[in-house]
Amino acid sequence: MSELSMTNIRHAAEVLKEVARKTDMIYAPKLSGQAQVYLKTENLQVTGSFKVRGAYYKISKLTEDELARGVIACSAGNHAQGVALGAQHRGAKAVICMPDIAPIAKVEATKSYGAEVRLVPGSYDDASAYAAELCKKRKMTFVHPFDDPDVIAGQGTVGLEILDQLPDVDAVLVPIGGGGLISGVAYAIKHLRPECKVYGVQAAEAPSMKRSIEAQDKLTLLTANTFADGIAVKHPGDLTFELVNRYVDGIVTVSEDEIAAAVLFLIEQRKLVCEGAGAVSVAAMIYDKIPDLHGKKVCCLLSGGNIDVNILSRVIYRGLQASGRRAEIKLTLPDKPGQLAAVSAIVSKCGGNVIGVNYGPSAMDSALASCVLSLQLETRDFEQIGQIHAALEAAGYHLLRT
Repeated sequence: MSELSMTNIRHAAEVLKEVARKTDMIYAPKLSGQAQVYLKTENLQVTGSFKVRGAYYKISKLTEDELARGVIACSAGNHAQGVALGAQHRGAKAVICMPDIAPIAKVEATKSYGAEVRLVPGSYDDASAYAAELCKKRKMTFVHPFDDPDVIAGQGTVGLEILDQLPDVDAVLVPIGGGGLISGVAYAIKHLRPECKVYGVQAAEAPSMKRSIEAQDKLTLLTANTFADGIAVKHPGDLTFELVNRYVDGIVTVSEDEIAAAVLFLIEQRKLVCEGAGAVSVAAMIYDKIPDLHGKKVCCLLSGGNIDVNILSRVIYRGLQASGRRAEIKLTLPDKPGQLAAVSAIVSKCGGNVIGVNYGPSAMDSALASCVLSLQLETRDFEQIGQIHAALEAAGYHLLRT
């Protein structure tokens, strides 16, 4: 940890002027009725993620001999693009090992910066092991995605910018995967504004740092199954664990549905596209995961915007469901003419909109002359869904709970 210092972070800020942009701080008045919330838009960074900061700074410090041998990295996508861009700027060869489940868009974006991409079957950890083996064989410099003091110093420049743009900020919410971003941000903020709280947010399906801090020992998860692939890390870094333990005030988790709702909120309310990993800080605010932020000035860090368009529609649909904007209603009714019209009239009277209909025979334990009607509805919120349920039951229809 002796290699990480405010001097290094400030030096990184100067170096990064060559390639990274100072991303905007945007006020988001509709995000919380309890706090004054601002968004630090690293999803609009060069390469679409904060990762370029740490990767570029690390590569900028390599010697000519090291650059000649090239660099190698392991990444699910965002770090890959940062390393590829950094290597391209310094004229070095870059080999990026990515899990074969990495989004195609991130793979192609990495190749567009001139890197050689190796797709490795399995998870991030499998790709990491392969990268380490290849690194030894080719004698290249390994650029770790988070557990490196130079990489952390580069990420710490986000903290400098937050304090420059929002000097009186009370709390900063930061996504956590391996911990490189929050380590740098927390280090910078606690040295310059120690009264400011720094909270980490993880996906509930990949809470490796949270569990490790609670156990005061670095733990390895068996799985990390979350669509927030940028923070799907099974084991925290050695250095990042130490820094998070020292400088971070708390860690909370958010569910897959909560993350999806946050992605949807950012698209609808702020016109910002964010990947799942980048939206977890917003999810924590929407679902009030940290109650002591009431009445405070809060910065939510949006760490990346590289979401795979192939899953974006599914994420939006999940977000609509999680916020009560989509609902499915199943009910049994007599198999005779006019039933669908009658049900639709009740839904319409309650203000709902039928957007999908499926009709089928009833179950074996139901009346032979009955059928099952499944309706996909567009709704305003959960309260309206409850009103539709009540109106249908009051009209004598039997609802099947889904």
